[in-house]
Amino acid sequence: MTSTRTRAVLVALAATAALALTACGSGDDGADTAHASHSAAAGATASATAGAHNAQDVSFAQSMIPHHQQALEMAGLAVDRGSSAQVRSLAARIEKAQDPEIRTMTGWLKAWGEDVPMAGMDHSGHAGMTGMMSDKDMTMLKQAKGTDFDTMFLTMMVQHHRGAVEMAGTEKAKGAYGPATTMADAIITAQNAEIKEMNKLLGKG
Repeated sequence: MTSTRTRAVLVALAATAALALTACGSGDDGADTAHASHSAAAGATASATAGAHNAQDVSFAQSMIPHHQQALEMAGLAVDRGSSAQVRSLAARIEKAQDPEIRTMTGWLKAWGEDVPMAGMDHSGHAGMTGMMSDKDMTMLKQAKGTDFDTMFLTMMVQHHRGAVEMAGTEKAKGAYGPATTMADAIITAQNAEIKEMNKLLGKG
Protein backbone atom coordinates (compact mmCIF):
# COMPACT_ATOMS: atom_id res chain seq x y z
CA MET A 1 0.00 0.00 0.00
CA THR A 2 2.78 2.42 0.91
CA SER A 3 4.57 1.71 -2.35
CA THR A 4 1.39 2.16 -4.38
CA ARG A 5 0.55 5.43 -2.62
CA THR A 6 4.10 6.73 -3.20
CA ARG A 7 3.89 5.99 -6.91
CA ALA A 8 0.53 7.79 -7.12
CA VAL A 9 1.96 10.88 -5.43
CA LEU A 10 4.98 10.90 -7.77
CA VAL A 11 2.77 10.58 -10.84
CA ALA A 12 0.60 13.44 -9.62
CA LEU A 13 3.64 15.65 -8.99
CA ALA A 14 5.07 14.84 -12.44
CA ALA A 15 1.76 15.71 -14.11
CA THR A 16 1.57 18.99 -12.22
CA ALA A 17 5.13 19.89 -13.20
CA ALA A 18 4.44 19.05 -16.84
CA LEU A 19 1.37 21.26 -16.87
CA ALA A 20 3.34 24.11 -15.29
CA LEU A 21 6.10 23.81 -17.87
CA THR A 22 3.57 23.72 -20.71
CA ALA A 23 1.88 26.83 -19.38
CA CYS A 24 5.22 28.65 -19.12
CA GLY A 25 6.18 27.53 -22.59
CA SER A 26 2.90 28.74 -24.03
CA GLY A 27 3.35 32.06 -22.32
CA ASP A 28 6.85 32.55 -23.74
CA ASP A 29 5.81 31.48 -27.22
CA GLY A 30 2.91 33.90 -27.10
CA ALA A 31 5.20 36.72 -26.04
CA ASP A 32 7.70 35.86 -28.77
CA THR A 33 4.93 35.70 -31.36
CA ALA A 34 3.47 39.00 -30.21
CA HIS A 35 6.94 40.61 -30.29
CA ALA A 36 7.58 39.26 -33.79
CA SER A 37 4.20 40.48 -35.00
CA HIS A 38 4.81 43.92 -33.50
CA SER A 39 8.27 44.09 -35.10
CA ALA A 40 6.89 43.07 -38.47
CA ALA A 41 4.12 45.64 -38.23
CA ALA A 42 6.58 48.34 -37.19
CA GLY A 43 8.86 47.41 -40.08
CA ALA A 44 5.99 47.52 -42.54
CA THR A 45 4.89 50.91 -41.22
CA ALA A 46 8.41 52.30 -41.47
CA SER A 47 8.73 50.95 -45.00
CA ALA A 48 5.39 52.42 -46.01
CA THR A 49 6.36 55.78 -44.54
CA ALA A 50 9.69 55.79 -46.38
CA GLY A 51 7.94 54.96 -49.66
CA ALA A 52 4.96 57.31 -49.27
CA HIS A 53 4.47 59.66 -52.21
CA ASN A 54 1.76 61.96 -53.48
CA ALA A 55 0.54 63.42 -56.78
CA GLN A 56 3.10 66.23 -56.57
CA ASP A 57 5.96 63.72 -56.44
CA VAL A 58 4.62 62.02 -59.56
CA SER A 59 4.19 65.36 -61.34
CA PHE A 60 7.71 66.41 -60.35
CA ALA A 61 9.32 63.28 -61.80
CA GLN A 62 7.17 63.27 -64.95
CA SER A 63 7.96 66.94 -65.62
CA MET A 64 11.61 66.99 -64.60
CA ILE A 65 12.57 64.00 -66.76
CA PRO A 66 11.80 65.71 -70.12
CA HIS A 67 13.19 68.97 -68.70
CA HIS A 68 16.48 67.23 -67.92
CA GLN A 69 16.42 65.42 -71.26
CA GLN A 70 16.34 68.74 -73.11
CA ALA A 71 19.15 70.06 -70.91
CA LEU A 72 21.22 67.01 -71.88
CA GLU A 73 20.50 67.66 -75.56
CA MET A 74 21.62 71.26 -75.20
CA ALA A 75 24.68 70.29 -73.18
CA GLY A 76 25.62 67.67 -75.78
CA LEU A 77 25.65 70.36 -78.45
CA ALA A 78 27.83 72.59 -76.27
CA VAL A 79 30.35 69.85 -75.53
CA ASP A 80 30.87 69.42 -79.28
CA ARG A 81 30.40 72.99 -80.53
CA GLY A 82 31.25 75.34 -77.69
CA SER A 83 34.06 77.71 -78.64
CA SER A 84 34.89 78.43 -75.00
CA ALA A 85 36.58 75.93 -72.69
CA GLN A 86 34.41 77.24 -69.84
CA VAL A 87 31.24 76.53 -71.82
CA ARG A 88 32.37 73.03 -72.72
CA SER A 89 33.32 72.31 -69.10
CA LEU A 90 29.97 73.55 -67.82
CA ALA A 91 28.10 71.46 -70.39
CA ALA A 92 30.01 68.33 -69.37
CA ARG A 93 29.13 68.94 -65.71
CA ILE A 94 25.46 69.36 -66.59
CA GLU A 95 25.51 66.02 -68.41
CA LYS A 96 27.25 64.32 -65.48
CA ALA A 97 24.71 65.63 -62.95
CA GLN A 98 21.43 65.32 -64.80
CA ASP A 99 21.74 61.96 -66.55
CA PRO A 100 21.82 59.99 -63.24
CA GLU A 101 18.87 62.05 -61.96
CA ILE A 102 16.83 61.02 -64.99
CA ARG A 103 17.57 57.35 -64.24
CA THR A 104 16.63 57.81 -60.59
CA MET A 105 13.31 59.52 -61.35
CA THR A 106 12.52 56.89 -63.97
CA GLY A 107 12.99 54.24 -61.28
CA TRP A 108 10.58 56.04 -58.96
CA LEU A 109 7.86 56.23 -61.60
CA LYS A 110 8.22 52.56 -62.50
CA ALA A 111 8.05 51.58 -58.82
CA TRP A 112 4.90 53.68 -58.40
CA GLY A 113 3.27 52.20 -61.51
CA GLU A 114 3.20 55.60 -63.25
CA ASP A 115 3.92 56.53 -66.86
CA VAL A 116 7.54 57.36 -67.71
CA PRO A 117 8.02 60.17 -70.27
CA MET A 118 9.73 58.89 -73.40
CA ALA A 119 12.90 60.52 -74.64
CA GLY A 120 12.49 62.26 -77.98
CA MET A 121 13.54 65.20 -80.09
CA ASP A 122 10.07 66.77 -80.33
CA HIS A 123 9.62 69.34 -77.56
CA SER A 124 6.24 70.67 -78.69
CA GLY A 125 4.43 68.64 -76.06
CA HIS A 126 6.39 70.37 -73.30
CA ALA A 127 6.41 73.88 -74.76
CA GLY A 128 4.36 75.27 -71.87
CA MET A 129 6.68 73.83 -69.22
CA THR A 130 8.69 76.38 -67.25
CA GLY A 131 12.07 77.02 -68.84
CA MET A 132 11.65 74.63 -71.77
CA MET A 133 12.96 75.67 -75.17
CA SER A 134 10.71 75.36 -78.21
CA ASP A 135 11.64 73.36 -81.31
CA LYS A 136 12.42 76.69 -82.98
CA ASP A 137 14.82 77.60 -80.16
CA MET A 138 16.59 74.26 -80.46
CA THR A 139 16.90 74.63 -84.24
CA MET A 140 18.48 78.07 -83.79
CA LEU A 141 20.92 76.68 -81.25
CA LYS A 142 21.92 73.84 -83.56
CA GLN A 143 22.60 76.31 -86.36
CA ALA A 144 24.68 78.72 -84.27
CA LYS A 145 28.48 78.67 -84.34
CA GLY A 146 31.46 80.04 -82.47
CA THR A 147 30.89 82.73 -79.86
CA ASP A 148 27.32 83.17 -81.09
CA PHE A 149 26.67 79.58 -80.09
CA ASP A 150 28.23 80.14 -76.65
CA THR A 151 26.09 83.21 -76.00
CA MET A 152 22.91 81.51 -77.19
CA PHE A 153 23.62 78.36 -75.20
CA LEU A 154 24.33 80.24 -71.97
CA THR A 155 21.29 82.50 -72.37
CA MET A 156 18.98 79.56 -73.03
CA MET A 157 20.45 77.44 -70.27
CA VAL A 158 20.01 80.21 -67.70
CA GLN A 159 16.32 80.31 -68.60
CA HIS A 160 16.17 76.50 -68.57
CA HIS A 161 17.81 76.30 -65.13
CA ARG A 162 15.47 78.92 -63.70
CA GLY A 163 12.55 76.76 -64.79
CA ALA A 164 14.06 73.72 -63.09
CA VAL A 165 14.65 75.68 -59.88
CA GLU A 166 11.02 76.80 -59.87
CA MET A 167 9.79 73.23 -60.40
CA ALA A 168 12.09 71.95 -57.66
CA GLY A 169 10.80 74.64 -55.29
CA THR A 170 7.25 73.41 -55.80
CA GLU A 171 8.38 69.85 -55.05
CA LYS A 172 10.10 70.92 -51.83
CA ALA A 173 6.96 72.74 -50.70
CA LYS A 174 4.34 70.15 -51.67
CA GLY A 175 6.07 66.79 -52.18
CA ALA A 176 5.79 63.89 -49.72
CA TYR A 177 8.48 61.49 -50.95
CA GLY A 178 11.73 62.09 -49.07
CA PRO A 179 14.17 61.17 -51.87
CA ALA A 180 12.27 63.45 -54.29
CA THR A 181 12.33 66.47 -52.00
CA THR A 182 16.01 65.80 -51.31
CA MET A 183 16.74 65.74 -55.05
CA ALA A 184 14.72 68.94 -55.48
CA ASP A 185 16.86 70.64 -52.85
CA ALA A 186 20.03 69.48 -54.61
CA ILE A 187 18.73 70.77 -57.96
CA ILE A 188 18.02 74.19 -56.46
CA THR A 189 21.49 74.44 -54.95
CA ALA A 190 23.42 73.18 -58.00
CA GLN A 191 21.47 75.01 -60.67
CA ASN A 192 21.39 78.34 -58.84
CA ALA A 193 25.19 78.10 -58.64
CA GLU A 194 25.38 77.33 -62.36
CA ILE A 195 23.07 80.27 -63.15
CA LYS A 196 25.55 82.57 -61.40
CA GLU A 197 28.41 80.98 -63.31
CA MET A 198 26.65 81.37 -66.66
CA ASN A 199 25.66 84.97 -65.99
CA LYS A 200 29.29 85.70 -65.19
CA LEU A 201 30.35 84.16 -68.51
CA LEU A 202 27.72 86.35 -70.21
CA GLY A 203 29.22 89.38 -68.50
CA LYS A 204 26.21 89.84 -66.24
CA GLY A 205 27.65 88.50 -63.00
